[in-house]
Amino acid sequence: MTLSVIIPVYSVESTLDCCVESVLRQHIDDMEVILVDDGSPDRCPEKCDEWAEKDSRIHVIHKKNGGLSDARNAGIDYATGEYITFVDSDDWLSEDTFPPLLEKMSDIDILEYSIADRLSLQERTYDNVEEYWLSEQAYTHTYAWNKIYRRSIFDEVRFPKGRIFEDAYTYPQLLRKVKKIATTNQGSYHYTVNPTGITATADGHQMTQLLEAHINNGMPIDDLYYMYLVNIKITIWEQTGNSILISMRKVNTAFLPGKFRFKAIILNTFGIKTLCRLCKIIHFFKKPNHTIN
Repeated sequence: MTLSVIIPVYSVESTLDCCVESVLRQHIDDMEVILVDDGSPDRCPEKCDEWAEKDSRIHVIHKKNGGLSDARNAGIDYATGEYITFVDSDDWLSEDTFPPLLEKMSDIDILEYSIADRLSLQERTYDNVEEYWLSEQAYTHTYAWNKIYRRSIFDEVRFPKGRIFEDAYTYPQLLRKVKKIATTNQGSYHYTVNPTGITATADGHQMTQLLEAHINNGMPIDDLYYMYLVNIKITIWEQTGNSILISMRKVNTAFLPGKFRFKAIILNTFGIKTLCRLCKIIHFFKKPNHTIN
């Protein structure tokens, strides 16, 4: 088997068909599509079985609800392909995205491809994972999807069950096992914005998990990455007032984009605590329902 496509399924009755149809439009015969029904309470379990009856490439796993990480892990355990990829069941793919990507995989361990209207990548190959991490700002798109992986790099790696932002924990572990990683502008993953999803609704505790994942990932941190982490910390401070989790450092403001430069100047002058407090005050007065009595 060349490619295993793992699709976790939970409460996506309205989008599942579109997702599966887009995967089948990849026109790959040597492919297995693994639908992992994570104890979905709607008609998804029946719909998964119906798809398996329509196409012999589709396999279904029915399991008790364990969350996204647990569903992905079940798919990995079942997969027989030389390569693995993930598709979220409320997303979809452009037609024939996978065939040209697979042609590039002969000596590549991870191939990352573009996300429609969100992430445009160039044709690049990296032998140095740290260079990829920083120059591509990969820490901002650690998503499990929009990548094809060599199956063997998952031999000792699984997604952490019960963790929020599980991709941020897992992706650096995978990167430490690869020899070569590439990016490409071929293909297109279509991400569906979910206003009730974790990215849009994460609270301070969950954002703290995200920050901890980045702090403990062992990857290098340049000034731009550091300011990205500071932004996460500001969000946590605004929601919880919790103490600082990242150490203070001076940053070079000359090459930072405008969205970070002003914050960096305050950071360098007054420290991270003052920056967090100031941003919290600014955020408070920007609230549309704020009134001064």
